[in-house]
Amino acid sequence: MNVSIIIPLLNEEESLQELLNWIVSVMKTNHYTYEVIFIDDGSSDKSWSIIEQLSAAHPEVRGIRFLKNFGKSQALHAGFDKAQGDVVITMDADLQDNPEEIPELYNMIQNGGFDLVSGWKKKRYDSVVSKNLPSKLFNWAARKTSGVQLNDFNCGLKAYKNIVVKNIEVSGEMHRYIPVLAKNAGFGNIGEKVVQHQARKYGETKFGMERFLNGFLDLITIWFLSRFGKRPMHLFGALGVVMFMIGFVSTGFIIGLKLIKLYAGLPTILVTENPLFYIALTTMIIGTQLFLAGFLGEIILRTKNNEERYKISDVLNFIQPTQ
Repeated sequence: MNVSIIIPLLNEEESLQELLNWIVSVMKTNHYTYEVIFIDDGSSDKSWSIIEQLSAAHPEVRGIRFLKNFGKSQALHAGFDKAQGDVVITMDADLQDNPEEIPELYNMIQNGGFDLVSGWKKKRYDSVVSKNLPSKLFNWAARKTSGVQLNDFNCGLKAYKNIVVKNIEVSGEMHRYIPVLAKNAGFGNIGEKVVQHQARKYGETKFGMERFLNGFLDLITIWFLSRFGKRPMHLFGALGVVMFMIGFVSTGFIIGLKLIKLYAGLPTILVTENPLFYIALTTMIIGTQLFLAGFLGEIILRTKNNEERYKISDVLNFIQPTQ
């Protein structure tokens, strides 16, 4: 199979038929073998009923339905798990991503040698104040922190080699940082393509300003995980040892100073009356706690089991892979 197209959605009943017609037209024009995987992330409208109708009419259409809204990252994870195409395309269901971009994205993966190609909506039709400016700041911070030189981390239109999506773990709200996850997994040939951004035709956006705050917090998380996710002791243990040694040396200085004064017959005060003693004691306690945090992190990494991240209520039209 040439292409798997993964489309996560939430309450997009108006756009699904039009989007599929557009995709089918592009696929037939380019003679691709393909599948379209709709992941209904807990829609409360008629989205799932429409997906059932589309699947009945088109054998290439598959569907996954979550019991409730688990988020875009979980939807992509479920789609990645089922995708069978040589090239995997992700796109949004709101018609703001143009299916006409798929052939060039496919070619960049198959013939251009890229592991992943991310879309760049260079010209946007969103509000400048509420989306464009925060998005530019967010993308700048993501580039500086991750080292992945992309202009638009948030673009939902991306293309991947199948092996990439099978070897990355998209959890939490990390869908914005799939290129970073791919780089950390060893897939470093990441490209970018300017794509057409279209104004939303139906409904309203599902993301507000809070996504940028969440995005920055996730950026800190992924920076930490990429640097210390497999060796937390290297961070917490090092900080703990440094703080403990500062407290230990300070305590030794206080006691040594008192002994010198006693030996010289000079007036002294109780060690517990010296404010520096409590600062040193607190530093030693914090250092011990940091060291234990790193130690516990190492134990958790070695004993953790994969937890259930989402619940699927319905699956449509998937073909079992041959053994």
